[in-house]
Amino acid sequence: MEYQVISDSSCDLEADLKEKYNIEVVPFFVSFEEEKYYKEIEEIAIRDVYDKMVSNPKKYPKTSLPSVQNYVDAFMPHIRAGRGVICVCITTSLSGSYNSAVNARDIICEDYPDAKITVINSYGATVYQRLYVIEAAKMQQQGYSYEENVKILQGQMRDTARIFFTVGDLDYLQHGGRIGKLAGLAGSVLNLKPLITLEGGSIDSSGIARSRKKSMAKTIELLKSYFKENKENPVDYEYAVGYGYDMQEGIQYKKQVDEALKEMGVEKGADLVQIGATICVHTGPYAIGVGLVKRFGCCTD
Repeated sequence: MEYQVISDSSCDLEADLKEKYNIEVVPFFVSFEEEKYYKEIEEIAIRDVYDKMVSNPKKYPKTSLPSVQNYVDAFMPHIRAGRGVICVCITTSLSGSYNSAVNARDIICEDYPDAKITVINSYGATVYQRLYVIEAAKMQQQGYSYEENVKILQGQMRDTARIFFTVGDLDYLQHGGRIGKLAGLAGSVLNLKPLITLEGGSIDSSGIARSRKKSMAKTIELLKSYFKENKENPVDYEYAVGYGYDMQEGIQYKKQVDEALKEMGVEKGADLVQIGATICVHTGPYAIGVGLVKRFGCCTD
């Protein structure tokens, strides 16, 4: 059967890639005020979000997840046309977007009991979710069935995906209540830089570094260690570098990542992506790191 790939805007996809892979995106909302919320990208540019954060460092922005109705509106044209829907959402540890999509599915299935709607918790966000949803779209374009696509997405591909990153400090994670297992880090007090891994929907501490430069270098060491420890082949993966406010820092970091990938036998470099508003309001304007997802053709499911 025909089907459509949909994601919430945590996937940080540019307009040209949405068109290339025929991926529909349901936006989050961003607010710097008490009442007024703007649709991410559609009503407020990501650059404007960062400029506001940097110019007002103690004024924390907020996000609002897509509503149940937002998802109903996204799903219904495809259900009426007889298409299935695969909807990929940000990890439930960071947002309730998945729950909104599930509720929308349940509402639709009351009137369309034969509708095929699979809502997937990606266990990830930003560059990880981006790579993951692109793999879903590639499978759809290459003729994978609805069932085959869902099986691979919910199997080894999701289990092996990661982001290794660092942030400027822990203030935003603390303020947003997303600090979880990082609560024991004294980075803000000691001016140390935290190393963080996002995997399986969990944000975990992976150590600390004494400077920004060292913390960025250590994220690349975490990347290398992942393949050694898990006996995975780096060539089987897709990669993306995510950066925040400072594009030049992102470009330099990508060069370091690409050099490391080349040493591991990966000729193709990582994508370079500005982290979107959905995540930067939690991590702050200076998050930077590398995400990886196992290519669908290399998954054993």
